[in-house]
Amino acid sequence: MSVLTSRPALRWLVPAVAVVTVVGGGAALGRFAANAEPSLPPRSAAQLLVDLQTARLDGLSGTVVQRADLGLPPIAGLLSGDGPADLLTGTHTVRVWHSGPDKQRIALVDTLGERDIIRNGRDVWTWNSRTNTATHRTLPADKDAAARPEVPATPQDAAATALAAIDPTTEVSVGRAATVAGRDAYELVLTPRDDASLVHQVRIAIDATEHLPLRFEIFADGGDRPAFEMAFTQIDYARPDADQFAFNPPPGVRVTEEGVGRERPDVPRGPADGERPDVRTVGEGWTTVVVAKVDGAQRPSAATDAPEVDVLAKQLPAVSGDWGSGRLFRSDLVTALLTDDGRLIAGAVTPERLYEVARG
Repeated sequence: MSVLTSRPALRWLVPAVAVVTVVGGGAALGRFAANAEPSLPPRSAAQLLVDLQTARLDGLSGTVVQRADLGLPPIAGLLSGDGPADLLTGTHTVRVWHSGPDKQRIALVDTLGERDIIRNGRDVWTWNSRTNTATHRTLPADKDAAARPEVPATPQDAAATALAAIDPTTEVSVGRAATVAGRDAYELVLTPRDDASLVHQVRIAIDATEHLPLRFEIFADGGDRPAFEMAFTQIDYARPDADQFAFNPPPGVRVTEEGVGRERPDVPRGPADGERPDVRTVGEGWTTVVVAKVDGAQRPSAATDAPEVDVLAKQLPAVSGDWGSGRLFRSDLVTALLTDDGRLIAGAVTPERLYEVARG
């Protein structure tokens, strides 16, 4: 199947932040090791884009490591939903297996346990080792893609999300060759043209022979190291054994049967239209902004049922304008505005862009 097969993205997050919710876990790894630049035949940006769009993936297994250093405040818990805040910082690891369009497995690994998502034909299993619980559901016969997580789980998924944003607001060029997971790779560089974006560049390392993304990096304006990076540290293009996709419940596991076609509640996913009336996006591409109603909050300075709001509000500088008043958080890559009327407005954009959205 094509690695750029379209799938819904997290429509309520800006592209640069959406990728952060990729994997869980806590492998204690440092920055990805640098290798000598390999000597590769020249290829243009247009040729690399064609390579990506025509690449085929029949089988794959490997280890992906993700590192995020976004300097985020504790805002994740203020949104109604299931996004754990610990996925927004630190270093995490995930194992992936792929064997054709109907067999996939993702294992999210951390120091306290493992969470697996396994698809084998129409059967989808999730398992949490911490609670020793599992869920099982059967996909509808006419919905082949219903089981796939709608957040990026590999550099391929993250690259597809970034490439979907290519339009006149993006400059595309070729960077330096690299070696990733022992594979020679070209580098495709995406540079936003919109000055309101805090993203300086997105760099995608592409396998020189298999044409699959091996590494995905986001650099903030003025940053000399990635604010976010995700890369294979080991990869094998052989089809995994069928045993990898068979779920064998461990002793004592509590299994919940969800029936045919029901959505799996414990996997983060982008909301369908009408599912999240309290969360919306404004704008497109690099300067997309998410606007969310803060749970239980009317004013950040008031006593509320969400103590995180009060803690956050006291730590942030006060701002005001013709749009109203509130508190502003700034980092190299993310800006967030917590308004006094109970809105959280955030994106990989300048404060002026948030004020414009707050005014609208």
